[in-house]
Amino acid sequence: MPPNPPSAPSKELHVFPNPSPKRDYVIQFQIPEFTCHCPLTGQPDFAHFTIDCIADKLCIELKSLKMYMWSYRNEGAFHEKVTNDILDDIVKAIDPRFLRITAKWYVRGGIYTNVVVEHRKKGWKPQPRIELPQHPAENGLLG
Repeated sequence: MPPNPPSAPSKELHVFPNPSPKRDYVIQFQIPEFTCHCPLTGQPDFAHFTIDCIADKLCIELKSLKMYMWSYRNEGAFHEKVTNDILDDIVKAIDPRFLRITAKWYVRGGIYTNVVVEHRKKGWKPQPRIELPQHPAENGLLG
């Protein structure tokens, strides 16, 4: 056995205190290699997950999220169920102000499936969006 055994899948999500709880800011996770399998056929399903989170008091620790997502690899799950289950588990772990999960499932039988689920903490109101002027990129060349 190596001194540091390899990581293993786990349903445990570790957390840490939000370093800036007074500010709304987005934490985005891109997970391009999610896998599970179809509960009907047993064939593998692949998805790209994007998790957008506005934390409150707690944040998700990255390695535990990686191990958590890996834990679905050998599970059969419909796209809609697994996406909602992941949202529910993250909400349970950190009680965020806002959480959106976008799961883009790769083609199966000629059909792409996208599942988008959201959670908003009761009473939380997002700040209004600020539109800034757009400027063309400068390249240093004269006209």
